[in-house]
Amino acid sequence: MAAPVSVSGTQVVVDGKAFAIRGAAGEQQLGELAGLGATTVRTYGGDPGPVLDAAQQAGLKVIVGLWVEHPRRGVDYADRAFVDKQLADFSQTVEKYKDHPALLMWGIGNEVESELADDGAVWPAIEEVAAMVKAADPAHPRIAVLAETGADKVAKLRVAAPSIDVLGINAYGDALYSVVARARDQGWTGPIVITELGARGQWQAATAPWGAPFELTSTQKAIELRRYIAALDKQGVGIILFFWGWKQEVTPSWHSLRLPSGEWTEAAESMAEAWGGRTPEGNHAPRIAALRLVANPSQPYASVGASEPWQVELAASDPDGDRLDIRWVVRQESRIRTVAGDFEPDAEVMADAVVATENGARVRALPVGKYRLFVEIRDGRGAAATANLPFEVR
Repeated sequence: MAAPVSVSGTQVVVDGKAFAIRGAAGEQQLGELAGLGATTVRTYGGDPGPVLDAAQQAGLKVIVGLWVEHPRRGVDYADRAFVDKQLADFSQTVEKYKDHPALLMWGIGNEVESELADDGAVWPAIEEVAAMVKAADPAHPRIAVLAETGADKVAKLRVAAPSIDVLGINAYGDALYSVVARARDQGWTGPIVITELGARGQWQAATAPWGAPFELTSTQKAIELRRYIAALDKQGVGIILFFWGWKQEVTPSWHSLRLPSGEWTEAAESMAEAWGGRTPEGNHAPRIAALRLVANPSQPYASVGASEPWQVELAASDPDGDRLDIRWVVRQESRIRTVAGDFEPDAEVMADAVVATENGARVRALPVGKYRLFVEIRDGRGAAATANLPFEVR
């Protein structure tokens, strides 16, 4: 049977004790996640059975997401046929899994209000789902997840959706320092979970002249994450990092805490250090000190002629002295940019476009276009580092 979960003041309580929500979003490698000191994993939708079972085996609790469809994708919440079908689907999920011992709470949607000129239909839609879930399973709280606080989104949720017990906020970059205060200023007095926490997002980054955002290296991301986790831990809120897996969003590495091949990055060390855990075998990820142009080391992008090869220098090391496997690839700049985490196809790989050198790489002449040079560094023991540099061929 699931442990009784309740809300008391600003805390989530499990079996009568305050429960520290700390973990990541994702459904794979949950044993490794638990080893970092995590307590919780978050899902977004679909059948939660497999992840609930895996989490139970790993000793984790699950925030089970119910994917409330987004109006920005054409859903009309005045369409009762759609609304009733969605509610019926959620009801089946709740009835099936409400007694699972790994269940922590129900996630009512994710950024349902995003990208709307008028979000007035969203808040009653969230309440209708939350009220249904509350009636079916009063033993587990409901959390609604917003894309940041906005000027008044938290206040709207608080007034229109009284069946929501916990506030979830997806926030990135230095906005994380003030997000809790901004939510409290809008009147939220209950528990808060940062349901997606990450280093600066693509919408926050500086860009090349043609608009390509600059991505931090995995080392720089880990430095930022250490600061954000420490600041939020002091405020007693829940922390869920994004994303304990791999996801194409602008690049394959921007929000990914792991490589497609499974290796974890230094972000895992940030989590373990904060939460009293350890990485597998106590291993450390490779570090990247710099990925820079040979011709202009201070410039974070390249702009070259169509017949002009160019070079980069890589400064990388491994804290454990492991031998490093360094792999280079050039991809076209992502041409399809979605919003709110929607699916993006992988950018095309340019075959034979880059050659490794003794201390970096040389990019061969390419057709006119916009590209990125990527490097992945593996230590052969399950950890990795990533970096990339945008460039144009004019």
